[in-house]
Amino acid sequence: MAVPRIVLIGPPGSGKSSVGKRVARLLSIAWRDTDVDVAERAGKSIPDVFFDDGEAAFRALEKSAVATALAEHDGVLSLGGGAILDPDTQALLERSAVDGAQVVFLDVSLAKAAPRVGLNRARPLLATNPRQQWKALMDARRPIYERLATSTVLTDDLNPDQVAHAIAALEDHR
Repeated sequence: MAVPRIVLIGPPGSGKSSVGKRVARLLSIAWRDTDVDVAERAGKSIPDVFFDDGEAAFRALEKSAVATALAEHDGVLSLGGGAILDPDTQALLERSAVDGAQVVFLDVSLAKAAPRVGLNRARPLLATNPRQQWKALMDARRPIYERLATSTVLTDDLNPDQVAHAIAALEDHR
């Protein structure tokens, strides 16, 4: 059973996918994104899963994709922003941290996330009143992100390469 070296968690706009690719490149390890896994399993995009099948169907696919990735992948793993809402996923992340995974919360403020997210581009949970929705999501999720994280990187004033180097530096101090 594999254990990811690094698991990236955080809200939409924090850079989990773009930073994950860069960290993997820096450390010469594989990168995986559970949103990509969900889309592949569903045979359609994440927004299409949400709109065609509903959030509950998406969350079920996501839960399965995360469990599989945590069991199989030993590189950098980027999770969807809401993956941490599932109690079973939380337990798996806690177990992964105990087994040596670095669970990194990519924190970002609303002011910096808004332009990154593009307000509603391909993000079903942010389709209406995106700034208010994002804030509500973060208010609900922040305590979970903080509890699960073994490290936190504030991404506000950093570009993706700088965030990736900060995460790679965390690996150097293990």
